[in-house]
Amino acid sequence: MSEQITIEKSLREWASKVKAGQVGALPAILGLLVLCIAFSSQSRVFLTPGNFANLLTQAAAVTVIAMGLVFVLLLGEIDLSAGYAAGVCGAILVIMITEMDYSWYVALPASILAGIVLGAFIGYLVAQLRIPSFVVTLATFLAFQGLLLLLVSEGGTIRIEDPTILAVQNKNLPVTASWIFFALTAGVYVLSGLWKFSRRRKAGLVDNLFKFWLIKTAILVSLGGLATLALTVERSNNPDLVSLRGIPYVVPVILVLLVGATFVLTRTSFGLHLYAVGGNAEAARRAGINVKMVRISAFMICSGFAAIAGMIFVSRANSISPTTGGSSTLLYAVGAAVIGGTSLFGGKGKVSDAILGGLVVAVIDNGMALLGYPAGIKFMVTGGVLLLSASIDAFSRRGATST
Repeated sequence: MSEQITIEKSLREWASKVKAGQVGALPAILGLLVLCIAFSSQSRVFLTPGNFANLLTQAAAVTVIAMGLVFVLLLGEIDLSAGYAAGVCGAILVIMITEMDYSWYVALPASILAGIVLGAFIGYLVAQLRIPSFVVTLATFLAFQGLLLLLVSEGGTIRIEDPTILAVQNKNLPVTASWIFFALTAGVYVLSGLWKFSRRRKAGLVDNLFKFWLIKTAILVSLGGLATLALTVERSNNPDLVSLRGIPYVVPVILVLLVGATFVLTRTSFGLHLYAVGGNAEAARRAGINVKMVRISAFMICSGFAAIAGMIFVSRANSISPTTGGSSTLLYAVGAAVIGGTSLFGGKGKVSDAILGGLVVAVIDNGMALLGYPAGIKFMVTGGVLLLSASIDAFSRRGATST
């Protein structure tokens, strides 16, 4: 009887949070589920292991940019130049490897450092000179596009043949290593959650949502197991010539970025300061937080993630071109962060939101391409989903304010 009461109480608490506007990633999860059902019912290819692996690699670069944008969006700011920052840093990486004969382990950190410097420049203009981030990053959007043209030359393409860089998007973990990776990831997730609840109970705090966490964990681990199973079957049409089995290398890369960024946001003073500034900058300043430094650091992190995305772009295309990071890249990245649940108004969001939103964007793009829809329709649908997510965010904040 007490267990039933606890579950009922947990349901009421969860429902009250949703009613108060704390919907989190729920709309994105429901949207992803609806999209997968719709596309799988129309296309036999959509749910195949080969297309699933393609979805992961297709979404990778945009997702990484979106993960960096979360840090800026938490402040209620925007970075319109993140896409071309990825292109510039990718060009630096390729030029250092192909034309200056540096090894990848020298060129990659140098390109990331270049991205951090670009972010520091943007952050200084926004925080110190108090120029609106929209204006600053619109200007740097054009400037970075011009710099990319100068580095690559207009209409040119620089190919890269470094096996380590190319492996990120084009190679897979061995089957055994893929299952070991899944087991380690699932084990760390479960143990970290149990440790968190154990600490709360030792502190005398009651966790009515523990059973929900168990259910969520069981679902996530099951989905992870099914995903690993799908990725470890043979995906090649000609396995005698080339075998395609295992988790793509880019998946562990994104997971490492997710764990690191989540740790920064949830376990460091900087992360707490970031949420505080995004919630109320003036109150944060009066509490002794260095608001300017927090803003500058957020833009530095955003451009650092863009630099990593530049490497992923290069790996997928096997080259760098003047269009890398351009076109709809930035719009998709912002859309991924917002669709996943990060607020455009600041103070609310998680890095995992970007991954979930990135999957939604990739599913729309991939599914509609399989069904033969033109690019114009895909952009309209993606824009509609982004508008719906922003509307849900606005109504959620209104609901939270009224309670």
